[in-house]
Amino acid sequence: MNKYQRIRGEFYGKPWAILPDKLHQITQLLQFAAEGGKFTDEEVRERIGAGPRVTPKTPGMVALIPIYGVVSNRMNMMSEISGGTSVEKLTSSYRAALSDTNVKAIVFDVDSPGGSVDGVPELADEIYSSRGKKPQIAVANTMAASAAYWLASAADELVVTPSGAVGSIGVWGAHEDYSKALEQEGVKVTLISAGKYKVEGNPYEPLSEEARNALQADVDNFYSMFVNAVAKNRGVASSAVSDGYGQGRMVMASLAVKQGMADSVATLDQTLARFGVSTSTKRMTASVANDLRERELALY
Repeated sequence: MNKYQRIRGEFYGKPWAILPDKLHQITQLLQFAAEGGKFTDEEVRERIGAGPRVTPKTPGMVALIPIYGVVSNRMNMMSEISGGTSVEKLTSSYRAALSDTNVKAIVFDVDSPGGSVDGVPELADEIYSSRGKKPQIAVANTMAASAAYWLASAADELVVTPSGAVGSIGVWGAHEDYSKALEQEGVKVTLISAGKYKVEGNPYEPLSEEARNALQADVDNFYSMFVNAVAKNRGVASSAVSDGYGQGRMVMASLAVKQGMADSVATLDQTLARFGVSTSTKRMTASVANDLRERELALY
């Protein structure tokens, strides 16, 4: 098993709250990188839609916190590839904005397909628990999917841009079985382990029914957490989320508002203008590679 296969196995061996096609695109990038390839920032953005971001710089009172690309707890392995958001760093930025007396409002600029569930429930709870301290608005600009919607729904208000969409409420996992491929290569792997379930779900043999049930239980558990959190955040019954809210599909802006998944349709500029912030001032662009490292918290 090569380096890429080990990394891919680690990715698929855990529950994800992400659009399936995005995780597939990431694994393709990982394969390319494991084989020694390197994409430019522009090529990465083209493949996963991370996009360069433009930031107005004006004095004032609004903290604009970006949630871009794939969400993962620390992003150490993926940040160069996906241009994603570290939950750890996002939490730090959020706490800094919340405690800064100069900041009168917080706006989350969200454009993400979701990501790993690690760390997301904790941060979403923290955002929800901080309601009332200062206005918190999440703007789906243009996508707040899965784990990103989990976070965005915790804000006081959720706005969707006219061409935007929210939802993809669901959790999934996968198992890859390399046993046939290894057999064709004349390779037989013998696992030496202690602990009944220590090597459960390994990629060298077909997934047993018992292992499949365990993976399903993990997925069901995180899905229940997801549904209950969104229900709490949006002030509805859990059944309203599980039986509606797209049932795993993305929902376009106007319909999302009609179904109670979001509060209004507006652009990011219109949302910032509510706080007297003008975005017609001189702007500064940053590449996706430097975006979160150099501009974790933009103050208006």
